[in-house]
Amino acid sequence: MAPLTTVILGSLLVYLTHAEKHGVQVIGHLKKGLNPPSASDLAFGSPHLMAAIKTGIVIGIIGLAEGIAVGRTFAMFKNYHIDGNKEMIAFGMMNIAGSCTSCYLTAGTGQALFYLPFDPLRMLLIVQNTRHFMEIFQLLAVTAGPFSRTAVNFNAGSRSAVSNIVMATAVMFTLLFLTPLFHYTPLVVLSSIIIAAMLGLLDYEAAIHLWKIDKFDFFICLGAYLGVVLGSVEIGLIISITVSLLRIILFVARPRTMVLGNIPNSGIYRSMDQYQIANSVPGILILQIDAPVFFANASYLRERISRWIYEEEDRLKSAEEASLHYVILDLSAVGSIDTSGISMLEELMKNVHRKGLQLVLANPQSEVMKKLDKSKLIDKIGQGWIFLTVGEAVSACNFMLHTCKSIHVAVDQNAEENKV
Repeated sequence: MAPLTTVILGSLLVYLTHAEKHGVQVIGHLKKGLNPPSASDLAFGSPHLMAAIKTGIVIGIIGLAEGIAVGRTFAMFKNYHIDGNKEMIAFGMMNIAGSCTSCYLTAGTGQALFYLPFDPLRMLLIVQNTRHFMEIFQLLAVTAGPFSRTAVNFNAGSRSAVSNIVMATAVMFTLLFLTPLFHYTPLVVLSSIIIAAMLGLLDYEAAIHLWKIDKFDFFICLGAYLGVVLGSVEIGLIISITVSLLRIILFVARPRTMVLGNIPNSGIYRSMDQYQIANSVPGILILQIDAPVFFANASYLRERISRWIYEEEDRLKSAEEASLHYVILDLSAVGSIDTSGISMLEELMKNVHRKGLQLVLANPQSEVMKKLDKSKLIDKIGQGWIFLTVGEAVSACNFMLHTCKSIHVAVDQNAEENKV
């Protein structure tokens, strides 16, 4: 009742005091009647057709992203599921039908539109999609897009899709008979109602939680918030989506690589940075790649793995420990690989062989194995150097190390006996 009361009292106050003559902006004259059909105005021979198509694509993408974002926000409140495919179909059908009746772009989610209250305020907010009300809502202090409308609907307490039918009937009745009643409604009243509805959606605890968990996510949230408050919903979405894409690109282009060590008294191998009790295996360097390998990160991975090898060799020399003989790559987290990744592995194998080391692969996925087989890289590495688990690879390398050591010892003994 608060929005309805505000609209009535605001309109009466302006009417009685003639505040519109003292600088208070009001809705003013509203044209009666429903929007005329506009399907006959569609012209495929227009010289501006290509510009309209390009603009429509951009608006469609932004509207879809905005609508789904709004739907997911309110889905969390009501614990229901958002189907992106159905949302796209709903957006398309609404805008096709609306464009045939002189309506403005619709960008609200299908599920969010279930929360449509039955009051004159909602009539005004819905009718903003028509060309009669466009100039009104361009003056609002906040963006009166689907987010603000859905926020008002949500706070009004509607629960089912039946409100759509009631709302449509009420809007039609208002356009036909009640538009003169809104002549003195001040714009500031509409703005205040929208702002009040939006304030209830601010979740400060969630922002603090993001700061504690992941500061990058917090700055994405902050950028989206400032973009919406200082600009528009579209600007907020562009900021958040751009920063999120940059983060994804950075994560993919700089995947994690880690050195694995053996957990004492077990056959388990884990990151030595995470598990301080993990021990390195003498003569063996075990590395794990934690992302798909493709053109965007192939060069980085080649340089990073080579750096790990150099650092391990320097460490062994300074500690006067056994020299490095085997490099095991754990590919269990590598879900896919492209030709650039295969070339990287081939170059890495050649570099390892130049140092007198052996490259070993552990647990490659099926898709990776297929591409390695088609590229003949398995034959170059040697099928005997590809294992199901890191433990099996380490056992095989240790066996070869002990075998070679025994052979060298036997050869040295024979040489000494020959001298004697």
